[in-house]
Amino acid sequence: MRVNGKDIELKRGMTLAEFLAAHNYRAELVAVERNGQIVPRAEFGAAVLTDGDELEIVSFVGGG
Repeated sequence: MRVNGKDIELKRGMTLAEFLAAHNYRAELVAVERNGQIVPRAEFGAAVLTDGDELEIVSFVGGG
């Protein structure tokens, strides 16, 4: 699987929510694109990742 342009080994049966937690992302502070499609936050727990997936994860940063 590729995440933000880097190859990452994927554990079988891992959901997007599990992946984000395992890599220290706060689900409420990220937007995720999977294979060119935005994944709604409500679907993070149901979206099971596969080896062929490409994710782009963007973190929201506050400031001014």
